[in-house]
Amino acid sequence: MSETTAPVSRTASVDSAGSLSGRRRAARVALRTVRVLLALFYGLASALPKLIAHPSAVEAFDKIGWGSGAMYTIGALELAGGVALLIPVLQSVAAIALSALMVGAFIVQLTAFDGQNAATPLILMVPLALIAWARRGHNADLLRLVRRR
Repeated sequence: MSETTAPVSRTASVDSAGSLSGRRRAARVALRTVRVLLALFYGLASALPKLIAHPSAVEAFDKIGWGSGAMYTIGALELAGGVALLIPVLQSVAAIALSALMVGAFIVQLTAFDGQNAATPLILMVPLALIAWARRGHNADLLRLVRRR
């Protein structure tokens, strides 16, 4: 028998399955890292300036004419979304909600700020969409928890 027609050995399939589970583990670790980084971004870099009324945030919200009420509300939503990214049953819903917030941020960047930094919300939506899709199985768990009460 030639090498090309030799039967596949049992160890080859085990190695293949082992590398597949290794890839899955690496993917889970990568997704967890992205979730933690996004949670830190939304909590510290995005929500905190709004919640402490940093002058740059106040100026931005004054420019779009929304005032401090909207600034605090959006800051609280971003903080809640960032925290929810770390809670397994809420991860998919949090990613979807933060994506919706990013759609609004994109529109505001285009209209009020002449497109300056408009790519940032779009870039953030890519890992959020990945998280929402990868953790979509938890939506049924969340629905069961909500219906129970």
